[in-house]
Amino acid sequence: MIRRILRRLPLLLWFVPGFLLWASFPPMGERMDVFFALAPILWFARHNSPGRSFRCWFMNGLFFWVATLSWMPAIVKNGGPWPLVVLGWGALAAYCALYFGVFGWLSANVWRFTRTRSYAWRLGALLLAEPILWAGLEIVRSRFGGGFAWNQLGVAPVNGGLGGPAALGGVYLVSALVVLVNGTFASIAERMLAQFFPGEDGAAGVPKWARSVETLVPLLLVLGVYRASSAEFSARRRAAEEGREVDALAAGLVQRNFPCVFKAAEEDPVDVYRSLFSVLAHAKPDILVLPESALCEFGSVDSRNAYAFAEFAQRETGARAVIAGGLRREGGKEYNSSGLYQNGAQFYDKVHLVPFGEFIPGDKWITALQKLAPVGSCTPGELKTLDLVLREGGEPVKLGVAICFEDTDSAQMRELARMGAEALVFITNDSWFSASIEAEQHAWQAVARAIETGLPVMRAGNSGVTGVVRPDGGFRWLSDASGLPVVDSRGTMCEGVAVVRRPSATPYARVGDAPIFTLFLLLITAMGMIQYTFNRRNRSLMPVTGAADAETNVEPEEKYTTEES
Repeated sequence: MIRRILRRLPLLLWFVPGFLLWASFPPMGERMDVFFALAPILWFARHNSPGRSFRCWFMNGLFFWVATLSWMPAIVKNGGPWPLVVLGWGALAAYCALYFGVFGWLSANVWRFTRTRSYAWRLGALLLAEPILWAGLEIVRSRFGGGFAWNQLGVAPVNGGLGGPAALGGVYLVSALVVLVNGTFASIAERMLAQFFPGEDGAAGVPKWARSVETLVPLLLVLGVYRASSAEFSARRRAAEEGREVDALAAGLVQRNFPCVFKAAEEDPVDVYRSLFSVLAHAKPDILVLPESALCEFGSVDSRNAYAFAEFAQRETGARAVIAGGLRREGGKEYNSSGLYQNGAQFYDKVHLVPFGEFIPGDKWITALQKLAPVGSCTPGELKTLDLVLREGGEPVKLGVAICFEDTDSAQMRELARMGAEALVFITNDSWFSASIEAEQHAWQAVARAIETGLPVMRAGNSGVTGVVRPDGGFRWLSDASGLPVVDSRGTMCEGVAVVRRPSATPYARVGDAPIFTLFLLLITAMGMIQYTFNRRNRSLMPVTGAADAETNVEPEEKYTTEES
């Protein structure tokens, strides 16, 4: 028994990639780990059957997602029913891990195909197939069924100062580069292990000088992409300096940390806000940004009490305008909205609603389901920008607003940029998961959206992370004495935001995910056609004497690659 356990202990090493990947994101935040975390299981996929590769990748993905989503049980202490919370945690982790497994299965099939072919096919698998397969699956996960665009591989380097390529191809291009670097490390490991396992490196007969191509070409490709992104940032800066008007916008950001909707505040909100606003009174910001749900204590965002509170906030801080979130009811429908209050009010109704949070799928037809939604059955609104007037008679600044989970939707943020948004405002209520790592993981998405759109971001999070992000990805969060973002404490900050009027769109804002996703579809189609041709050829060669004789017709390479032992 003990001997059997000892023999299986090395299998635990195959969970190291999942651990290193988890360490790349908050709470540990070792961002550069992501560049080598996947190398061991990329090597595994090259030398094992698709079935074994699927299981290895799925288990590592499950480890990563269970650990990464460990903030979900925090909702229990805020009133969420623990059986449903635990079930949702496990189901979401397994669903996201499935994409890992599918990638492992596809990757193993790619390498099985290239094993007996020329070196050019192997190089294509490294440079194109693996990165495109991963990035394509991330896009599918972020869009399918409403999408769960959370902790893509590229988010870690984006928050580590290496997010420039996101302006060219979004965070998914950065993810593809991460997989390419990991694949290069896997190739280096193959060359080192080839002396111990002759013929198992997958490139037997290739001259040694050619093998270095697997290191040199990916390095040049990665450097080329980063060089192109640097040129894009330089061009945008020159355009802003030479011919475009730039307004210095003073943004006041307030983080009160009121309870989530399951609990009621035990203090007078007006007294709390008066104390917070007094800190900003000397700054007289152009816009005062409060989080999602900040107006829920005062009624609907279009109610008389909400208008009165906005006037109170402007009077206490000297702000030109106030933006805050809450609920809005119109025509028998309920919206999760934000209001911009300046000589009246403009409203934006949330477009991308969270299933099982802001609505239950099918609850518009089966009205009894609406009672199960924690905040009621919301209706999606229409995408629009809001106008902030900085000076009398001047051209207003167009603001694109995202509420809660919408800031993870790169497609929606791109559309706001195309609609003429000159700055983005993200407001969220992370108190549902207070005192957890969810707030920091959520804030990392804001950095990616700023680079992708080329627009500055102002972010206010209730029990979350509050601050501003520059278009180049530089950020400044409301932080404590140690420099860490303030999550569980109240605070305010005022920060200057450079707003370029009528900014030119980034390449990603113009074309979006179409190039990567088109390559993904073409690759999947090609793999399907190759598999179909292979199966058809085998069937034509198969004798009609019976299954036992048919087994002998399987090629030796196919037997090897489908072995499950």
